[in-house]
Amino acid sequence: MSGPLISLRDVNKYYGEYHALRGITAEIGAGEFFSLLGPSGCGKTTLLRAIAGFEDISGGTITLSGKDMKGVPPNKRPTNMVFQSYAIFPHLSVEQNVGFGLRKSGMSPSEKTKAIGAALEMVGLGQYGKRAAHALSGGQRQRVALARALILKPKVLLLDEPLSALDRKMREDMQVELMKLQREVGITFILVTHDQEEALVMSDRIAVMFEGEIAQLADPEVLYRKPATKRVADFIGVMNFLPARAGDGLEVAGLGRVDMEGVYCPQGDVSGACSVGLRPETLSLLYDGETARARETEGVIDEVVYYGDMTYYDVRLEGLEEPVRLSMRNMVGRDVMTVGQTARVAWDPRAMVVFPG
Repeated sequence: MSGPLISLRDVNKYYGEYHALRGITAEIGAGEFFSLLGPSGCGKTTLLRAIAGFEDISGGTITLSGKDMKGVPPNKRPTNMVFQSYAIFPHLSVEQNVGFGLRKSGMSPSEKTKAIGAALEMVGLGQYGKRAAHALSGGQRQRVALARALILKPKVLLLDEPLSALDRKMREDMQVELMKLQREVGITFILVTHDQEEALVMSDRIAVMFEGEIAQLADPEVLYRKPATKRVADFIGVMNFLPARAGDGLEVAGLGRVDMEGVYCPQGDVSGACSVGLRPETLSLLYDGETARARETEGVIDEVVYYGDMTYYDVRLEGLEEPVRLSMRNMVGRDVMTVGQTARVAWDPRAMVVFPG
């Protein structure tokens, strides 16, 4: 990944008295798959539209390829956008939809035909050019929207929750296809999503946003394993939060005393009341004959949720009001435990993240 293609510097946006974007500063590299992730109303779509030029900003700067975008209209920016609704023209054929942006390109008819064909091949719709757009499936319409955006060869492709209308299986398939497509075309993709799993799967880096601010910007593994705040930890995936007290060591409810060495404290030294975060997969059930590599405690299974490849268990530990959730991959010879069973739970202090308060 080369130097920044997009620079955001202290970007602010007001709607009347409502402060939608609050001093956003970030850099996005050429060829990067970058995601804006957050709950509804956090400002992620507003920021995407500001990069595209559909929203004027109230303060700060947005530069693309070193050029300040102030006053530059959307059609003059090196960006193109795929909307959540796809905005496909149902009365046009697939190839007419894809070629719509070439009307004023100055290209000859043969050049347009060649460009449309190449764009359709790129998204796996080479045989669908003559088909009516209204006859396509949701996944196919999404590909048409991608081809229509990519045919103009933008430096940046902006994606506003493009997979949200698809069913789960199609969405998962399209996540992989988008990743492959981004690598093939080599341009910068900026994705807006509220789906944590989608962002973790697809992105080189993710900006987690709350209330118009970036709470943390990092690669997926860092976000998941080393969240900067308890709010980020709670938003990214599932995390158990156990009451604790830090001092000369760490006393964790349900788990007991551990040494602070090797325990991650993202906000610096912690003392007094705090909470400890543990991901479900960092806790595990021990079966007969198995021994814990680090620490072990005992509990009672409170709930079992079977997903086929995985089983999630809620386990009650002595000293905790709420059960902890842990996940186990279902393997041949490993039985699924049942509610009410006594369970041995293995855990490792190195998986802990400590948050103040």
